[in-house]
Amino acid sequence: MEWHERSEAGADTLRRQAVRIPLPDREAERDLHENMARIADAGERKAQLLDDPDVPLTEVYEDELDEMRQSFEYRLQQVAGEEYYDVATAYLDGERDDWIGALAAYYLECYYRLQERYTVDEQIFFLLILRYPDCFTVNLSFLGGEISRDAVRHESSALADADLTERGQEQYYADSQYSQHEAAEYLRESVGCIREAFPDPDATSAERRQYGGFIHLTGRQGPTFAELLDSWAPDPDRFDEPAATPDIVPEGPEARRAKRTLLTDTEVLI
Repeated sequence: MEWHERSEAGADTLRRQAVRIPLPDREAERDLHENMARIADAGERKAQLLDDPDVPLTEVYEDELDEMRQSFEYRLQQVAGEEYYDVATAYLDGERDDWIGALAAYYLECYYRLQERYTVDEQIFFLLILRYPDCFTVNLSFLGGEISRDAVRHESSALADADLTERGQEQYYADSQYSQHEAAEYLRESVGCIREAFPDPDATSAERRQYGGFIHLTGRQGPTFAELLDSWAPDPDRFDEPAATPDIVPEGPEARRAKRTLLTDTEVLI
């Protein structure tokens, strides 16, 4: 059975759930910091590409998607080794019931769903990463609805109405380029929230790095893309027990608050 034939079981691993990863030592904290720095670097590269009129918007998002694919592959191999696909499918088929299988299924489902991220209209990609004193959580969802007005919006001239006159197309192209420039400026100003939320453990005190987080929302409605990137505060009372091993946990109050305040007409698709 192929992965797409397990779509409902795979979707259930994501729906209103998150990954919780312990941070038992400085090395684990350093690995988290470096991974978040790579995400921030990718955001800065995306801003640079958005601001380049010679780079099509589709190429901008393909570059971002490739970076995310590599990140998920890295996590999959880190959790389950080279045979991560077999580990994930065994978990979904009920042949194993452990945290390694659960995390492999979660990450692999994200990996496959991301392939549809910019081809499926009116679907919002929701990413929330939060840091606590002894762990961090990753919450991914695919939602229906609309991102709030706080998001930056930009247009793709490649998706313009084919019925526009030549002059109309030229104006639409110019407007699209300006909106992409505005989006690039927004990203350049916002991406620092990722670095601030996950500072270098070798350069900051333990107290300074106990809590932090950021949220990233992206979506598309026709030719219009929306994006929101901002810091997000963890709830200190979310967990009663320390993190012993990596695990799948219910989404926290922070995710529910984000969906309530940053989205309208929200529908959890996956």
